[in-house]
Amino acid sequence: MKAVLIGEPSGVSMETIMTVYPRHKIIVDKYIESGEIIGVGPFSDMGSMAIFKTRAAAEQFTKEDPFILEGIIKSFAIKDWNDIVLPE
Repeated sequence: MKAVLIGEPSGVSMETIMTVYPRHKIIVDKYIESGEIIGVGPFSDMGSMAIFKTRAAAEQFTKEDPFILEGIIKSFAIKDWNDIVLPE
């Protein structure tokens, strides 16, 4: 079972987001390199989603990510996800 982290945007300016982004990217890259994140990215409303291999990794990420810690993401939810691969 994987875990999906869904973040709701706080409405801060793109300028504010970009001042925090370099530190956010360091944390994201760390989780990508460890293989814990298998997909990550923003929605058109500036919210975000990340798919983790484990719930524990998703929970740990929320304790490290500057976007969450500094209010770029105003709230988040972690949902367990039982992904199913469909045949083509």
